[in-house]
Amino acid sequence: MNEIWKKPPVSLDTFQAMVGQEVGVSSWHQIGQDRINTYAEVIEDQQFIHVDPERARNETPFGTTIAHGFLTMSLLSAMLYETMPIVNGVTTSVNYGFDKLRFISPVRSGSRVRGRFKLTEAKMRKPKELQWCANVSVDIEGQDKPALVADWICLFYFA
Repeated sequence: MNEIWKKPPVSLDTFQAMVGQEVGVSSWHQIGQDRINTYAEVIEDQQFIHVDPERARNETPFGTTIAHGFLTMSLLSAMLYETMPIVNGVTTSVNYGFDKLRFISPVRSGSRVRGRFKLTEAKMRKPKELQWCANVSVDIEGQDKPALVADWICLFYFA
């Protein structure tokens, strides 16, 4: 399980003691036009604001193409693996959903983004199931307002 997690595992008590703290900030991730185009193809959303730089430059207030909000959101998994520790004994981790997700600022093609994670909850729901929540924001390099903010809920399952 730990092969995708970049931080070493911690005890359940240590993880729960992190509630209320910023646990980490990920590295920067480049959002180039190739990545935007690939994502557009996968999700079948070819709206010109994402894939046509000339039209986006001429017809939008952004001056260039912008990433899909869901592209930025989908990078949260990679950012999470860099920043959040996994708990010793966890065999499976799953995304449980979001209580809140807002796209605050557009991510222009060529920008770099990074995730910032604050653990807000970590409680046992069942004897072998830990529900935890992180307040997440995605910074855009050089900008004051984040790309997105979210309250993300995940589950850890133990053997």
